[in-house]
Amino acid sequence: MSTATGRTISMSKSIAYFALSLVINSAGNVITLVTSSKIHPSYLGSAYWTAAEANFATAINWNLFWTFLIIGVLTTVLNAILIGKWEWGRALGNLIFMVPFSFLIQVFEDFFMGKYPSLFAGFPDAKTPGMVIFYVLLNFFGVAMIATAISIYQRVNLVLHPADDLMQVLRFKYFKGNANVAMWVSYVPPTVLAIIAFAVTRQFTNFGLGTIFALLFQGGITGIADKAIFPRLKHQAVDVGESETGK
Repeated sequence: MSTATGRTISMSKSIAYFALSLVINSAGNVITLVTSSKIHPSYLGSAYWTAAEANFATAINWNLFWTFLIIGVLTTVLNAILIGKWEWGRALGNLIFMVPFSFLIQVFEDFFMGKYPSLFAGFPDAKTPGMVIFYVLLNFFGVAMIATAISIYQRVNLVLHPADDLMQVLRFKYFKGNANVAMWVSYVPPTVLAIIAFAVTRQFTNFGLGTIFALLFQGGITGIADKAIFPRLKHQAVDVGESETGK
């Protein structure tokens, strides 16, 4: 039996929700990166996929653009294998997602690093225990923002980041809607990348407390956000191929 649902909200609302989620997601990602850079030595780290891909890029001496792009394409292929069919629209959507997301990442990085001093002078380095605690909590909040954004744009389901699309396929096809379990399993590919990177470099330079927090709680926060943030927004046009129960 095919696992698919229709749309219950207008396209204009879908685009508005999606745009908001992109802003929240990019801001959350940058907050994790900036807060990590303001503590010396740096031990906060970034979100799990980001940390693994950055380490892998260092290990194979590729720049981040090509590393993120190629891993995104390979993840799109994995999604098609799990679904059991190749969809050009879905694959193109995965790639389209990365363009405004990357742009917003740069905008928020410039803002939080103080490149627009008339608006915000940037976060200072943490030189007191109080500042360190504040940045740790802010880093965790950034992870929660990412998880909330994932909840919103997965429910809207216009276009998805390949990694989030993977999580959604796993969630609804294999794990009966359980966001936490699906998130854990979706971390298998970046874990493989991280292991390869460590074998080459013997370093886990982009992992830290924030990464561990994301690994343990990001999926659960996404599930909570499904019910607490815009609770009337239901999952739209979910299509994960043939369900396990329907085989």
